[in-house]
Amino acid sequence: MIKTILAALAMLVLSAAASAQEKISIAALRFVSSAPIFIAQEKGYFKEAGLEVEFKFFQAAQPIAVAVAGGDADLGITGLTGGFFNLAGKGAMKIIAAQSREEPGYDFVAYLATNKAHAAGFTDAGKFPGKSIAITTTGSTFHYMLGMLAEKRGFKLTDVTLRPLQSIPNITAALKGEQVDGALLPANNAYAAEKEGFAKIVGWVHQETPWQLGALFAGTPVIEKRRAVVEKFVAAYVKACNDYAEAFLQRDAQGKRVFDGKADALIPIIQKYVEPKPTADQVRASASYIDPKGRLLVKNLHDQLAWYQAQGMVGRDADMAKMLDLGFVKDHLDPLRR
Repeated sequence: MIKTILAALAMLVLSAAASAQEKISIAALRFVSSAPIFIAQEKGYFKEAGLEVEFKFFQAAQPIAVAVAGGDADLGITGLTGGFFNLAGKGAMKIIAAQSREEPGYDFVAYLATNKAHAAGFTDAGKFPGKSIAITTTGSTFHYMLGMLAEKRGFKLTDVTLRPLQSIPNITAALKGEQVDGALLPANNAYAAEKEGFAKIVGWVHQETPWQLGALFAGTPVIEKRRAVVEKFVAAYVKACNDYAEAFLQRDAQGKRVFDGKADALIPIIQKYVEPKPTADQVRASASYIDPKGRLLVKNLHDQLAWYQAQGMVGRDADMAKMLDLGFVKDHLDPLRR
C-alpha cells in the first residue's frame, strides 16, 4: 500500500514538473551549423532552464523567417536573407544572438562545379561569370555570398545566371544531373557531393569573404510577451555554443584544427539531427565557426542590409537598429560606430 502511494506521489511530482516546463518552438535547418540547439536539447540544457523545446525543420532559410514572422515558430536559427530583412524591417522579428559565421580557416559554405564544368575550366572562385549557378532562393545567403564574391573578384553578378531551386536537395539533384554548372552548398553537402563523385569543390567562402552568416532570432511578439522565456532559451543556447567551441574550434600551436574527446562526445548528437547523416570526419571538417558566447558581428549586419537595399530587394526605410535586440547576449563584436 505504501509503495503504491509513493509511486502515485512520484508520478504526480513528475507530472507537475512536466507541466511547469515552458513550451517554446524553434525553426531550423538540419545542418551542422545548427549544432548548438541540438547540443542544448540532448545535454538537457533547455530542460534545466525549465523549457520544453520543439524543433521545426525546414529545407531553406527563407521559410524559417516566414514561420517566425507568421507565428508558426517562436524562434528561428539560420542564415540571414533578403526575405528575413524585409520581414524584420516591418517589425516582425529581431536578431538576438549569433549562429555561424564565415571565419578564415573554418569550412562552412563551398563553391562547387559539376564535373563537366570543372573539366571545361571552372576550377576556382574567380570563374563564375558565364556560368549557371544553383542557389536556394533569390535573396538567400547564397545570393549574398555571390554578390560579395563578385565585388571582391571584380565581375558583375549579372554575368552569372542564378537558378533558384528552393532547397538543398533540389540543388544536389541539379548538380547530379548537370542541369547547372555549379552551386553553393554547406560543407556537409559539399563533401558528400565530392565523395559521391558528381561535383568538385573549387573554393570556400571563408577564403574569400568572411561574414556573419547566421543568427538566432525571435518573433517580436514573443520577445515582448515572453522575454523571460527567451532569456532562458538564450542562456541554454550560449552554454551549448561554448561546448561546441571547446569541441570543434580548437587549434594547435601551428594553427591546425585539433579534435579530442569533447568532439567525439558531441559528434553522435550532431549525427542524430543532421541530414544527410554525416560521417564523424565530415562533422569535424564542416564544423563552422560559432562564437562561443553567441556574440554577433554587428557592423556586418548593417552591411548586409545595405547590400540588399542596393539590389532593390529590401526597402530603403528598413532600419537594422530596429531589427536588433542586443540585450540577451553581452559584449557583441564590432559594434557600429555612429
